[in-house]
Amino acid sequence: MSSSTPSTGRPGGRPRDDQREVEILGAVTSLLAERGYEAVTFEEVARRAHASKATLYRRWKTKRDMVIAALKAGPARRDDGDRIDTGSLRGDLGALCRRLVTTMRSADGQTAMLLLQAGLEDPELCEEIERAVGPTGSRLPASVIRAAVARGELPEGVDPFPFEEITGSVILLRRLNGLRIDDGYLDALIDTVLIPALRATAPAHDLPAGIFSGHPTAEPPTDPKDAP
Repeated sequence: MSSSTPSTGRPGGRPRDDQREVEILGAVTSLLAERGYEAVTFEEVARRAHASKATLYRRWKTKRDMVIAALKAGPARRDDGDRIDTGSLRGDLGALCRRLVTTMRSADGQTAMLLLQAGLEDPELCEEIERAVGPTGSRLPASVIRAAVARGELPEGVDPFPFEEITGSVILLRRLNGLRIDDGYLDALIDTVLIPALRATAPAHDLPAGIFSGHPTAEPPTDPKDAP
């Protein structure tokens, strides 16, 4: 091979087409926004992106891998540091809430809702999203709880249920309805709802998972015979 021959850096001698990947991931994001996580399939993405399924499979082994790649390249991308450590519980909760607001504002309301709901349909995806793109703000990291306990701001045995059930739900609802989410609102939410609710969980046992925890309990299907 001549020394002037450009190196592709990939087996098989075919250079990776970065622009093509952007187009494919754009199709994934659009499909998520329009029809939800369940509707994302290799067949549908290939059709929308005018690509072959073989092209997709060369890049991503599973649907989850493809969706994670789209999130990293799109609305859920995080370029700032992931660790939340302001030195106080109130500050940490504020940072998480603002991060969640930013996550939701980075896309239209429908897309923001679907990005969060995707983890409910595939619980392992929720964990992958947090690892791949950094904390979205919808989860309360164990490190934040441990630091608050060490500072004496929270008692031992606190459960993240209130944060993961309430915060994402109310911020998403306000976002979808065009209501203001400013520092004043977040301060009120933290001081009057989140901190008191977190403290109240210490003696509680067997609390359910919050809706944005990635492991919510689904309602059992209704038996048609029980319908009114």
